[in-house]
Order: sequence, then C-alpha cells, then structure tokens
Amino acid sequence: MISQLPTDDWYGCVGDNTLADAILERLMHNSHRLEMKGESMRKRLAPVDTK
Repeated sequence: MISQLPTDDWYGCVGDNTLADAILERLMHNSHRLEMKGESMRKRLAPVDTK
C-alpha cells in the first residue's frame, strides 16, 4: 500500500481513533516503511514553460 498521508495524520482522516488504530495495526505489522523526502518528481520532471 502506498500513501502520501503520513501515518500520524490517519487518525484525523479516519475520524475514529479506534478504527484508525485497527487499520494501522494490520497494515504496519510485518511491513517495510520507506519515508521519502525531497521535492516531488512531478515537479522536477514537469516540462519547462518557455512562453
């Protein structure tokens, strides 16, 4: 699963802390977590406007 939303922000997004805990527990158990940093590749690879 891939998400742009940090796991700490899931609680506010889901709205129910118990439900968010249950979802995160199941998703994060035995998972690998990669936190990406830096500018978006969409911005970096966007065509340059020459107008």
